[in-house]
Amino acid sequence: MTAARRCKVLGKWRLTEADQWDRAYLDLVEPAYIRFDEDGRSEMVFGALQADLGCETGVSIIFFDFEGNDEMTSIHGTGTAELAEDESLEVEISIHHGDEILIKAHRW
Repeated sequence: MTAARRCKVLGKWRLTEADQWDRAYLDLVEPAYIRFDEDGRSEMVFGALQADLGCETGVSIIFFDFEGNDEMTSIHGTGTAELAEDESLEVEISIHHGDEILIKAHRW
C-alpha cells in the first residue's frame, strides 16, 4: 500500500470556519472546499481564490504548496492540512507575501 492510500486526509472537505473571514466570504463564489486526491490532483476554493495544490502525504497530515488566482491576481504559497482529534480538518495556509490563514473543515 502506498503512503497516499494510507492517508486519512484524502477526499473532499467543506471549509466551514476561518480566523479572518465569515462563512459568507468563504462561500462567496461557490461552497468553499479543499480536495486531496490520491493521484495528486488537488485543489482549494474559497472566497475569490481558486488554486491547484502539489501535495506530500502522511497518515494524518498533508503538506502542500499551491498556485492559483485570487480576484484575478496570481498567488502562491504553502500549507498543511491535519486531521484533528474530533475528525475535523485543520488547514493552515500561508500566502507568499500575504496572509496566514487558519481554516477548519469537515468531510464533504
